[in-house]
Amino acid sequence: MEYNNVQIKWYGHDTFTLQHNGLVICIDPYQLEKKIIADLILVSHNHFDHLSNVDLQKISSEKTIIVAAKECLDQIKVTSKQIIGIEPNEEKIISGIKIKAIAAYNLDKINPETKKPFHPKEDKKIGFLLTINNSTFYHAGDSDHIPEMNNLSPDVFFVPVSGTYVMTAKEAAQSVASVKPKVAIPMHYGSIVGSKNDAELFKKLVSSCQVQIPTKE
Repeated sequence: MEYNNVQIKWYGHDTFTLQHNGLVICIDPYQLEKKIIADLILVSHNHFDHLSNVDLQKISSEKTIIVAAKECLDQIKVTSKQIIGIEPNEEKIISGIKIKAIAAYNLDKINPETKKPFHPKEDKKIGFLLTINNSTFYHAGDSDHIPEMNNLSPDVFFVPVSGTYVMTAKEAAQSVASVKPKVAIPMHYGSIVGSKNDAELFKKLVSSCQVQIPTKE
């Protein structure tokens, strides 16, 4: 799929590439089956399905820049040009791409073993608000709907829909009404938890914007 000359590809779970003018950005690479060489890699947090050194190694080169939540920095073990830490509300401009980190955390998704959220706010896990070719793309990472999302008004909103660790399809649809994107793309299903049924339910429940269910590469 494409938005304002930015090519968007989904590789399953939360993994997307955004490509514009030859620059390839990859978000949360996990279980990649196709060969990609990324110029810029974004890592939202340190869970294994988002920070995968096996997959980072597959798509990194000595020219690749990695931007990651600060909790990830001591866990990334790949060859790259540079690894940059970022936390909520920080902004970076890299290769002409504006990157703003948005908080990502749970409000009511509790780990029964630890009695704490799966994604605690204090960990400073993140989503990414990217400005590419004068359009904005918001990848929410692993999160519930949180106040920091309200009125971001991105052009494209990548939103988790599986439930358990993140928003349910119903919660994600309600989130869309507050985030106010032009296009919503469901993610976080079909791998560890959730199925395409969650994406289809999400699409059925959203009426305020266009919803595109991606085809896996």
